[in-house]
Amino acid sequence: MRKNLKFEVVRTSMAILIALAVALIIIFLTSNEPGVALKEFVVGPIDSLRHFGNVIELAIPLMFTGLAVSIMFKAQQFNLGAEGGFFIGGVAAMVVAIKVSLPVVAHPLVAILFGGILGAIVVSIPAFMKVRWNATELVSSLMLNYIALFIGAYLLNYHFRDPNSGAIASYKIPKTAKLMVILDGTRIHAGLIIVAVMVVLCYYFLYRTKWGYEIRITGENKRFAEYSGINTAKVIILSQVFGGFIAGMGGSIEVLGLYRRFTWQTLPGYGWDGIIVAILARNNPLYVPIGAIFLAYLRIGADLMSRGSDVQSEVVAIIQGVIIVFIVAESFLSKYKHKLVYKEAKKLSVKGVK
Repeated sequence: MRKNLKFEVVRTSMAILIALAVALIIIFLTSNEPGVALKEFVVGPIDSLRHFGNVIELAIPLMFTGLAVSIMFKAQQFNLGAEGGFFIGGVAAMVVAIKVSLPVVAHPLVAILFGGILGAIVVSIPAFMKVRWNATELVSSLMLNYIALFIGAYLLNYHFRDPNSGAIASYKIPKTAKLMVILDGTRIHAGLIIVAVMVVLCYYFLYRTKWGYEIRITGENKRFAEYSGINTAKVIILSQVFGGFIAGMGGSIEVLGLYRRFTWQTLPGYGWDGIIVAILARNNPLYVPIGAIFLAYLRIGADLMSRGSDVQSEVVAIIQGVIIVFIVAESFLSKYKHKLVYKEAKKLSVKGVK
């Protein structure tokens, strides 16, 4: 187990280093001021409290979708509905914030809970379709993302749009529904505390409960799980319901934490980014914050670089692509893994002889 963990850490680290090296080469080849570009890219996100705050603000939704995707992928369910679940969670937060009057503390909690429930419903539909009709969750979840988008667009345009806003935007979100800022000088909000709690709960759920064990066993070997008496159909649905709930919570928290009005007219993209975070974290909830902060750091650094130098922010897309290619490539560093396995087997054989 430790050898496998060591290998995955080494492989992920190597993929990141190679991707960063490719980025450096591109910067030096395309920029007339590579020193300035590198400074903005590497140091920019931490050169002020405001920039550091931007990193954490961006990492919060990435953590939610990263957790959601990790749980679904842990069961080998390639449901891409975290994007739709995140979006519909934001829509739900808008509805509760504007239409329901509640006290200060209860208002955001009810909105987040409602967002989580709607997110669970959206993301679980592909799970039910797979269990009932063996429909591929990959395709059905992609289609459902756009159904969620058009439902949200309809509600925004025909029921919640403020005609006096001067843009396609909802009525203002009441202050009673807003999440409080927890660090002055930034927009870091209470969602950071909530997502930290969710990281711990998700890890406990996956590695310390019967349901989590069933999810992991089903993901590793579905036939063995069925032979062991595990109801894999229930596990498939459970993993995606739980993942959808977390994604919906993330969308609600994003809207209540950073927006004065709901303005999403397209899918925000955090669900797709959550896949990258889950891949970096190897589907382990404890590593999701690391992957999310790393990706957020790259994004903020690239944005600052594009504004302060002649290098465009698309460099981050190249880094992401290289990282994913190397991490998902089974043969990458496979010889190193074989050496680790051989050494471990040799040690065990020597102990057995003694």
